[in-house]
Amino acid sequence: MILAVASGKGGTGKTTVAVNLARTLGSPVQLLDCDVEEPNDHLFLRGTLDLEEIVNIPIPEVDESRCDGCGECGRICEFHAIVSFGTVPLVFPELCHGCGGCTKVCPHDAIHEADSRMGVVELLQDGDITLVQGRLDVGVAMAPPLIRAVKAHLRAGMPAILDAPPGTSCPVVTTVRQTDFVLMVTEPTPFGLHDLTLAVGMVRELGVPFGVVVNRYGVGDDRVHVYCREEGIPILAEIPDDRRIAEAYSRGDLMVDVLPEYRGVFESLLSKINDCVATADLSSS
Repeated sequence: MILAVASGKGGTGKTTVAVNLARTLGSPVQLLDCDVEEPNDHLFLRGTLDLEEIVNIPIPEVDESRCDGCGECGRICEFHAIVSFGTVPLVFPELCHGCGGCTKVCPHDAIHEADSRMGVVELLQDGDITLVQGRLDVGVAMAPPLIRAVKAHLRAGMPAILDAPPGTSCPVVTTVRQTDFVLMVTEPTPFGLHDLTLAVGMVRELGVPFGVVVNRYGVGDDRVHVYCREEGIPILAEIPDDRRIAEAYSRGDLMVDVLPEYRGVFESLLSKINDCVATADLSSS
């Protein structure tokens, strides 16, 4: 099973849930930190990050001696990463998605691609947990290609937990696509509810089954619960607003290791996720 842990906003406890779920599983599991702009799963694991690979993105380069300024390259680029005004095209590398379309439509073979480094994929082993994380280079704006490089390390037959970036933008969509289930972490506050509704719309558009974890249960109000009940969204777990959890987090400790009474919460959560996935499989067959 490939499980994505997402949230409509940052700071809801998404990483806390993802890493504690991985520890609770108790068998070999991949933990993919797809929040490549600010990866932090490694802070809660023991081990040393090793450089696995450098990730590049192909950026177009124009041979001025062959270009006649026809503009075909600019017309095909949806992201305006290459633009021609009847002259040799201008290339804006920070906008390029590396699709290669401009090289294919150029009638004079005046465009070739050169690799431009965008980040690295790193690896860490902590017991049964294999952490794969991407780290975007400073100043690089395009996260999805690096997230795809992280997801390329998924191993067939091994369960995987994907810690998604916060929000509902392209990096989150790239992470959530082709997963079996999305666990959305929220908090019972007006901001939590607002951003949860955005995340629900995104996941429904992608057609991936999902459920909700309410973190810091006990603060705020019950509007998240009312919304989920009205929308038919299952709330799979509630994690209370416990100061001891925050203290463990600040030390880089996992709550299931130092507060064993919470292990049952995550065991129950795993069981409910498996039931939801099985139900979704039956309904789609």
